[in-house]
Formats: sequence, structure tokens, C-alpha cells
Amino acid sequence: MIDIPQRLLGEALLKSAQKFPDKVAVIHKNVDYTYQELKKSADKIAAFLVKAGVKRGDRVAIYMNNSWESVVSIYGVTLAGGVFMMINPQTKANKLQYVINDSGAVALIAEGRLKLEINSALEDAPSIHTLLVSGDTADLKKNDNLKCFSFEEVLESPKEKVSFYKNIPNDLAALIYTSGSTGFPKGVMLTHQNMVFTTWSLVEYLRLQNEDRIFLVIPLSFDYGLYQLIMSISIGGTLIVEQSFAFPASIYKKIEKYKPTVFPAVPTIYSMMIAANKSSGISFESIKKITNTAAALPDEFTPSLKALFPNALIFKMYGLTECKRVCYLEPELVDEKPHSVGKAIPGTEVYLLTPDGEKVECGLPGILHVRGPHVMPGYWNNLQLSNEMLRPGFLPYEQVLCTNDWFKMDEDGFLYFLGRNDDIIKTRGEKVSPAEVENVIYSTNGVIDVVVIGVPHEIMGEEIVAIVNSDEEKVELEKQIMRQCVSNLESFMVPAKIIFVDSMPKSPNGKIDKKVLKQTVLGNG
Repeated sequence: MIDIPQRLLGEALLKSAQKFPDKVAVIHKNVDYTYQELKKSADKIAAFLVKAGVKRGDRVAIYMNNSWESVVSIYGVTLAGGVFMMINPQTKANKLQYVINDSGAVALIAEGRLKLEINSALEDAPSIHTLLVSGDTADLKKNDNLKCFSFEEVLESPKEKVSFYKNIPNDLAALIYTSGSTGFPKGVMLTHQNMVFTTWSLVEYLRLQNEDRIFLVIPLSFDYGLYQLIMSISIGGTLIVEQSFAFPASIYKKIEKYKPTVFPAVPTIYSMMIAANKSSGISFESIKKITNTAAALPDEFTPSLKALFPNALIFKMYGLTECKRVCYLEPELVDEKPHSVGKAIPGTEVYLLTPDGEKVECGLPGILHVRGPHVMPGYWNNLQLSNEMLRPGFLPYEQVLCTNDWFKMDEDGFLYFLGRNDDIIKTRGEKVSPAEVENVIYSTNGVIDVVVIGVPHEIMGEEIVAIVNSDEEKVELEKQIMRQCVSNLESFMVPAKIIFVDSMPKSPNGKIDKKVLKQTVLGNG
């Protein structure tokens, strides 16, 4: 019998469930779930969604922490023919409502404990007709146009025969909302073809096999975390799901218990683990591969990481949501090319251009451009921004992704990151729109002007700093600003510092000159 190649995202689960029905697919809260159980549960969610009126291409928002339920939901939506959207559970009601309305989502799968945000967001989200809630469903607002159902009751219900919608590879599989420079999140469209190609390219260069056990502490709402799930299911591996890295001691015990072989993280997590290694000598011998993305991994971490993970290959990487991953450095070259983020991932190509579109010579700075099947088709409902990021390629039939990031390339073809070309701040593995943080601070009484910028930080990538002009008493105003930020922003978006200035430098057209502000206030350009 011919083994038909995978074309759709959900087919990976079907293949792995057929090949490894009794193998553990997911471990969460000390419970093992097999591939057979995952397929059965995902089928029930898919059937429920189809009966509820979800059609091919309809968007379904998933507003959950890392959990068994969120894993089931992702595959339930994709098997139903829908487009899933993972939304960080830290997201406040106003942004949740914006994402729902911008995407036109028809269903929301969520945790009952988030009911305050859910109720507030759904007060003006007319496209949502179905609410599927895990846990407590009491006190959730319902009306004639919005039906609320229990996630657990759906999973316990008898299996029903439902005809699922058939996707093709260029149908959308997911929308991933990421911060935009305007202050409004933008929806990155990813097709089944994008995600299937990317998954197997990652699997190839990471040298993953079905014996691998991936330890997940990165949010599934972050594409880095999401692809750990997709890769694990695709290879028939095991994913150990943790909500976060909030309690390191507990994580260390889980690593010792479950013996994972792959550990993906961001520099802030590695920094804490290195400190634990230095103070207690703790190390993790089961782990064979560690990966890093978001902020660059500091070169000085390498010796400490080798002590922490004595048997692991270290993969340095660079990417962005619009194509998931751009390049990686072979772990054998970590010492030979310590400052490099490597070469293009398998099946793709990269090159550098000047702002005028001319090719850049070896060793000179240029803007990184990416071509390959992993490049998004565009941003949801935003043709103007899509055209800014997707540029005509050198071949007449293609578009390539302009990353807007500056790199240089050495004579061997290895890439070196130099800096960003836009205002987006990358901190703790997340993208933050300065405009979004500025809008919240402006809503605080007494603020005249505010500028939010990212300052290079060894561990976090960038640290968020708010520069504020006000005539009010500074100590009290700083407390008010922080309260406003904590109440209205995800925790990673809250400024680390607030600096008060007497006035803001202005450009000839009257705009605040951020470059001058950085130079005068922070001493950098």
C-alpha cells in the first residue's frame, strides 16, 4: 500500500494514531493521553463544531492555557475544516474582542475561569454564535444568538457520524495574531501547505525521531510553542505539556521524572536554569537537543548550557511568525560561528538587499528577504500591510518576504543579525507594539506625552521602557501608570522602567523624534 504524503495539518494526527494508537501522545498534569485518545477526543470536538455550524474556512478562537483541552481543540478545529486561532490567556477583554471581530470568528473555545474577560469581550462580538467552555460554565452570559456548551460534556458524549469539510493544502489552517506597529494586532495567515512544509523542514534540521519527548513550557499561543505540538504529533513523539515556567523547581522535578529529550526555551528561561546550575549543580542528562528563538541566545551562555545539558546539541535559530523559521545554526558550529544564526532552513532560500532593492555584497549590511513554501500568503484583511511585507521576487511568478531586519552574510553564507528596522519590540519571546502600550499609558490622567521603546537586554532581547512627559507628581503618577498597565496589558507588555522627562524632542513635522529621545535619555541610538 502506498504511503500517501501528508497534505493537511490534521492528517499528521490521523497517521500517528493509526501507526501508534497506544503510544503516549501528550502528558499533562501527570496524566498520559494516547494517540488513540487524542484522535477520539479531537473527532468529537470536530463533530460538535460542524453540527454547531462551523464551515470550512470559518475561524475558531481558542482562549486557553497550555493543556490537554487546548491540544484537543487545535486538532478538533483543523479536522472540522476550520481555521484555529490561539489566543494568549493573558489577553485582556478589549484585545480579545478586537481579534474576534477582526477575524470574524464564529466560535470561541475557552476556559471557564476566564469568564470575566469572556463576558466583557462578547458584549460586542456579533460573529460568535457558539461558546465551548472547559470547566465552570456558570455566570457566562448567554443569549438567543450565543449558545454555550460544556467542553467536558462534548468529550463524554456518544460518537456521532458527521461529514467533515474537506480542505485542500492552500486553504487556511491558522491565523496567528501578532502585534503590529499601529497598535492593533495583525493576523498572520498560514495555510495547510505553509504549516506542513514548515513542520517537516524543522523536523529535518532538528533531527527529530518518534522516540523524542518534547518538554513544552512555551505558550501554544506563541508560534514557537505551537510548532512543538505540531512537530511532536507529526513524528509520533510525546509532548509533555506544562502551563509555563512560573515554578522552576516543579519543572525540574518533571524533567527528572519524564526524561524529555528535547527542550525548547527562550533566553529568560535558560538564564534562570543556568543560575540554578551554578548554585546547586543541577543538570539534565536526558535532554539531547535544546533550541532557542525569540531573542538571540547570548554567546556567553554556551559554556553554561553545556554544563546544564551535558548531552545536548544546541540549536541557535532566527525566525518570525510570517514564515515561522528563517535560519538555524548547525549545533556542531556553535563554537566555530558563535555570533551567527546560521543558514536558511531546508527547502528555502534567503538573501540580503539594500533598501532600494539592490543585492548586497558579502560582509555588508542588508535587509533579509526570504523565499519558500513557508512564507505566509499575507495578513488577514490587511492588503496594504501585506504588500509592505511581501515583495516581488526576482522570478516573475513569486513574492518573497521582506523581514525588515538587518543582517550581514559572511563568505560561507552564514547570517549575522544586526538589528530591527521597525518599532516592534521583541521581549521575553513575544512581540510588543509600542503604540498599544502607549495608548494604555495615555489613558492615565496627568500624562502629556509618552514614548515606549525597546532597549537591548542581554536576556530578554529587549526591555520595555516608557518615557513620559507630565506636570504631575512623579512618584504617584508612576504608580498610577503601572496600575493601568497591569490592568490592561499582558504581563510581558508592562514596562520594566518609567522615565520622566520635562519635554519631548520633536521633528520638523511635529512628531516626537524617537531617535533623538533615545540618544538624549538613554544614551544610545
